[in-house]
Amino acid sequence: MKRMPATKLSREFYARETLLVARDLLGMHLIHDGPEGEQVGRIVETEAYKGPHDLAAHSSRGRTRRTEVMFGPPGHAYVYLIYGFWNCLNIVTAADGTPHAVLLRGLEPVKGISSTTHGPGLLCRALHIDRSLNGADLLGSTLWLEKPARYRPPEVARATRIGVDYAGDWAKKPWRFYDGDSPYVSTVSAAARRRALTPDVGPGRARLARK
Repeated sequence: MKRMPATKLSREFYARETLLVARDLLGMHLIHDGPEGEQVGRIVETEAYKGPHDLAAHSSRGRTRRTEVMFGPPGHAYVYLIYGFWNCLNIVTAADGTPHAVLLRGLEPVKGISSTTHGPGLLCRALHIDRSLNGADLLGSTLWLEKPARYRPPEVARATRIGVDYAGDWAKKPWRFYDGDSPYVSTVSAAARRRALTPDVGPGRARLARK
């Protein structure tokens, strides 16, 4: 089925202050048009990283081969591997030369997605996103983000980031943003997710408690 016309996010959208980008990405669609065909997911959870001073950011270790993309122009994909298995997709933000990025943590399936998307590694696996897309221009025709024609405003909430306890006080920053109406946020319990996804409730209709 052909999707309704939508507005691809511009370079200027990504070039803004990183916390604003992280918040405003909620409700937008991520599209990967790859070998598996077009896959679309609605963004419901993000985390902002503002190196080099932010000790939770990869760029706090300086400009390396791994982090080079973060220092480049905004609106590009920064894809890295964790635990030797999971790929994670970040969106490069802020001004050229400022190593900031937003990690995508959760998606609601919209089109062409049949596996789990509540977690950064899971969403990359579901959309077949790997390190071959590291550095991809998000204004291109393979991987991009857009505001859908039928935009559904999120119930914006925020909390501390996950898995960055090593970063000291930086771990306490409330730089994780999520849609409080979505059961696809990574911190929703399995039981709560099952309840929210039953036909009589459905996505977007159940308020779920999250940290």
